[in-house]
Amino acid sequence: MEAPLQDSDSSFFFAYFHLLAATALLLIVYFFSRRSTCIYLIDFSCYQPPDDLRVSTSNFIEHFEICGLHERDAIDFSNKVVERMGIGCEAGFPLSLHQIPPDNSLNPSQEETETVLFTVVKDLFSKHNINPKNIDILVSNCSIFCPTPSITARIINKFGFRSNVKSISLSGMGCSAGLVAISLAKDLLKVHRNSLALVLSMEAVTPNGYNGKMKSMLLANMLFRMGGVAILLSNKKRDKRRAKYKLRHLLRTHMGSDDLSYQSVFQENDESGYVGVSLSRELLHVAGNALKINITELGPCVLPYSEQIHYGFSVIRRKFSTSARKEEIYVPNFKKAFDHFCIHAGGRAVIDAIEEKLRLTKEDGEASRMTLYRFGNTSSSSVWYELSYLEAKGRVKRGNRVWQIAFGSGFKCNSAIWECISDLNPKIRNAWSDRIHNYPVDIPDVADH
Repeated sequence: MEAPLQDSDSSFFFAYFHLLAATALLLIVYFFSRRSTCIYLIDFSCYQPPDDLRVSTSNFIEHFEICGLHERDAIDFSNKVVERMGIGCEAGFPLSLHQIPPDNSLNPSQEETETVLFTVVKDLFSKHNINPKNIDILVSNCSIFCPTPSITARIINKFGFRSNVKSISLSGMGCSAGLVAISLAKDLLKVHRNSLALVLSMEAVTPNGYNGKMKSMLLANMLFRMGGVAILLSNKKRDKRRAKYKLRHLLRTHMGSDDLSYQSVFQENDESGYVGVSLSRELLHVAGNALKINITELGPCVLPYSEQIHYGFSVIRRKFSTSARKEEIYVPNFKKAFDHFCIHAGGRAVIDAIEEKLRLTKEDGEASRMTLYRFGNTSSSSVWYELSYLEAKGRVKRGNRVWQIAFGSGFKCNSAIWECISDLNPKIRNAWSDRIHNYPVDIPDVADH
């Protein structure tokens, strides 16, 4: 027979067991605390302005002339520039700006905002049978129009969200604010488990009209058009089955400490007292510098090692080169990291500059050019119209990675990387479905005008 367990042996056994249990518990806690929460993009819906809100170039200029709000020089400048913007006749203005004279007061601004956002939220909810009371986080962004009650409060009131929904309205952050809103929603989803987040991005065109003659401010009149998007995000593991994309990276770069960058997009009064947003001549240079810093940080996260090594050797060779003519630093081939590019449709010159900077082809920038042509610059929502275009064309496949690049006042450059985790059906209705067969269209070069 075995000897009975002594008290000292029993004490040692229980102490050892408790130590193992405590260690296992610590490891479990550490594992769950370190485990990253996946952010899934279930779906998004872009606003499609009705055909009766379309504005052709000739109507655009005629409207200026009839209203008599601008001097002849300003009208001639607008006529010259608008034809070179790369914006077609299908882009729309809100109803208030079709009036003579246009009405940019509070009520029409509210009506535009509600028309866009109520439409896309309703569309998204109905498509996925979402109960508004199941939304845990609500984030909106609209740069210049910031009403009271807030935009998120209007959504909550309209759709009947819960009283404890976490809602935030962002303003004053320009065209890159859409990805700022995604970043904020991502951070909130990291903290609040098992949650749904709704992100709303738009810019109200109604209150932003400029009636003066300063050329740098007139540009905004010609660029911006009506649009917006609703995006549904989730951190629920079960939502992976119905999600379209998974967020891989989101990187924000802010150049506000540099005066040239800070002043490149600036709302101010002109010499006659008219309020407008001035777009600096240095804007493309500023955007290029911001993008350079952004991709320098982003590159190590997304590029294959071969491209990183090639880039590193290029920097070293340039640094220690004794030649009077410094060798160009190698620009990594980002097409080895991404399958699709959604460059903010800030204007034809912006798209051209980014394509050149990243050494992309015209095909890589097609979604951006076609978005600018059909919808104009819809500010923070433009990168979503571009992704919608790629989906309608059937180009986004499971496993593909999409790079959204947004620029905005401040000056900011933001990047979001999405991985497609679903088999997308291009025949499912979106903002492009009614006439995707007409695209791409041939847009004449600036030199042809």
